[in-house]
Amino acid sequence: MSEAVSIYVTRYGSYLEDIRRRVYRIVLASVAAFFAGFAATPFFLKAGIGLFAIEGVVLTTTSPFQLVDLAMNTGLFFAMLVAVPLFLYNLYAFLYSGLAAGERRVFLILLPLGLLLFLVGFAYGFAVLYYALGAIARINEGLGVANLWDINRFVSQIALTSMLLGLVFQFPLVLIFLARLGVVSAEFLAGKRRHAAVVILLMVALLPPTDGLSFVVMAVPLVAMYEGTVFISKRLRRPEF
Repeated sequence: MSEAVSIYVTRYGSYLEDIRRRVYRIVLASVAAFFAGFAATPFFLKAGIGLFAIEGVVLTTTSPFQLVDLAMNTGLFFAMLVAVPLFLYNLYAFLYSGLAAGERRVFLILLPLGLLLFLVGFAYGFAVLYYALGAIARINEGLGVANLWDINRFVSQIALTSMLLGLVFQFPLVLIFLARLGVVSAEFLAGKRRHAAVVILLMVALLPPTDGLSFVVMAVPLVAMYEGTVFISKRLRRPEF
């Protein structure tokens, strides 16, 4: 057994050490980002409330610990923003020597596109929530109901929903990547339109807010992106690795 372990360590020890160093750097950067986000919460809270001000809405706290919880959530959000790009970069760097030229080109094209789509999805989710919450506030006022909203849930829900929608916007890139590698074909994607529409609707249904208009506004671009993916896939040839 000891000889087998020795052979394993000799063969793969350098790779394991490389993985350990990369994971350590990612964790260290994520911890630093967490504390930076935690400390900067008052600044971002003031800026965010000013940017997301909704007429007739008063943000309140119901506990002296809510702002601490909000600062924790902000720190976790910043840690994730740092950890995900670093993970993708280190994944590419670790696999670089084993990738063929065509595979490297696919990575270098899809990674920046993924970041762009995430930002677009995040901004789109933010805009949809702003409209939806404003409409809800006006309806409440029309019914004579005061809009006293919990600041922790308000900010956390906005950030979480926008981030989830940014991740959902990566869906077309996954399909394009699989099409480039020949795992799926454009004909297969076109034949699964109905199934894809059901999956998209289920994903959007899990995101707040739950009113019908917001549901449609968030689902329509994803369906359109799927159709765009089918269109692009038909014009892509599998790369020569």
